[in-house]
Amino acid sequence: MTVEVWAMIWAGVVALVAGFILAAPRLRATSGADKVLLMGPIFEAVALAMFAAEHFTAAHDLMGIVPRWLPWPLFWTYFFGVALLAAAISFIIWRCVRWSASLLALFFLIIVFIVSLPNLPAHTHERLFWTLLVRELSFGSGAIVLAVSLWQPGHPARAVLLRIFRGIVAVVMIFYAIQHFLFPKFAPGVPLELLTPAWVPAPVFLAYVIGIVLLLGGIGLLVQPTIRIAAAGAGIVLVVFTAAFYVPIAAMDIHTKLAVQGLNYIGDTWLYAATILLAGFGAHRPAA
Repeated sequence: MTVEVWAMIWAGVVALVAGFILAAPRLRATSGADKVLLMGPIFEAVALAMFAAEHFTAAHDLMGIVPRWLPWPLFWTYFFGVALLAAAISFIIWRCVRWSASLLALFFLIIVFIVSLPNLPAHTHERLFWTLLVRELSFGSGAIVLAVSLWQPGHPARAVLLRIFRGIVAVVMIFYAIQHFLFPKFAPGVPLELLTPAWVPAPVFLAYVIGIVLLLGGIGLLVQPTIRIAAAGAGIVLVVFTAAFYVPIAAMDIHTKLAVQGLNYIGDTWLYAATILLAGFGAHRPAA
């Protein structure tokens, strides 16, 4: 295995173990949907740590993503690697989370505005382009919900911002659900270009199941009484699905040229699952 593969694996494992150890007191103090939602920052940290490791070990490959008009592409590749790692550490140790979540949201929104939107005219009719664009928008929106949920409850803009950015996560979930129904042969979760492997049983049925989960979860996020349960339910389904679906795929490809791709799908889907979990932060508990 390459250094890049080893670094991504160990970064994810260390973040996962450290996250659950340090979050144990908070997890023990909660129950039900709240306990599940608190896992969101942990899985967010796992994905961010994996992508940070990729930035450090494959910087020369990734710097091609940096827009050509921006000078010093290698510097910015390392810079964003450091930023992702800092956010992961912040989520794990649960310190300065309002700042780290806000800056992480800014990172994803920068990708939307300087990488994705400038290419919109040339890719308007491409399914994958829209999938990636709304993915980054959703990632940023989930981070904003986390940051805003930590504001004082009486802040005048808190409720409005939570509603807007939670709504964006919900709409993207519904959009992805439709993608699962229209293109069920693509690997479920974040519907990118990977086809479900032939050895996976009932791939179309599996795509429909994940599509239904995303559809119901997205609708639930738009209705005040069901926000927490919808976020917790859909988010944990995607967490478990990633472990049961994408981890075996990555394990089978770990000694091939597709190893990094397999790890990226794990990180990407866990990051999306974490985004859904974060969308449940700041929601009121239903009255008893």
